[in-house]
Amino acid sequence: MIKKQILFILLFSIGLFSFAQSSSKAEALLDEVYNKVKGYDNIYIDFSSTLENTEADLKQETNGNVTLSGEKYLLNYFGAKQLYDGNKVYTVVPENEEVTIEDVNEDENNVSPSKMLTFYKTGHNYQWDILQNVGGRKIQYVKLIPIDSNTEIKSVLLGIDSQTKHIYKLIQTGNNGTKTTITVNSFKTNQPLSSGLFTFNEKKYEDEGYYIIRN
Repeated sequence: MIKKQILFILLFSIGLFSFAQSSSKAEALLDEVYNKVKGYDNIYIDFSSTLENTEADLKQETNGNVTLSGEKYLLNYFGAKQLYDGNKVYTVVPENEEVTIEDVNEDENNVSPSKMLTFYKTGHNYQWDILQNVGGRKIQYVKLIPIDSNTEIKSVLLGIDSQTKHIYKLIQTGNNGTKTTITVNSFKTNQPLSSGLFTFNEKKYEDEGYYIIRN
């Protein structure tokens, strides 16, 4: 009986040590990604996105792009444009000829474009996951599990290019079974940006007959 207890304690200790190593490796890789991202003046990302829920027979695919500079961003996605100038979020939907102006949502569980490359720094436990070969590139996955049990997100898989330390893929699984996959097709840094890129011209849309909604 004593031998069995000792064996159990030994195996449990080895398991804890392996998990700690896995968590430590994952966190160290994410720190490398974070430091790399924070060193750029701006980032341009062209991506493809898939939203799936097999139970609801739902599958949506689209392409988009986003330009990031500090907290500011310009996102083109699902035929709409969203701009954050550091103060307000402006969402332009040409199909409806509408513009929505609102304060930024500070919800920590909401991965906004300005946080899409840095959101993992807080609020998650980390696990080392699989390594994939994608066209000769080694993509190392890290699994993120939210610490907050009330979040709608079950887990996030981040695929990281082992050489560039850039995020290649994000796979988010919700508690309702919905899976969102974002794949980076192009990642450019320190691009020349126009001085008015993150400035919203409200008068332009008023003149074009857009309905302005303020929240």
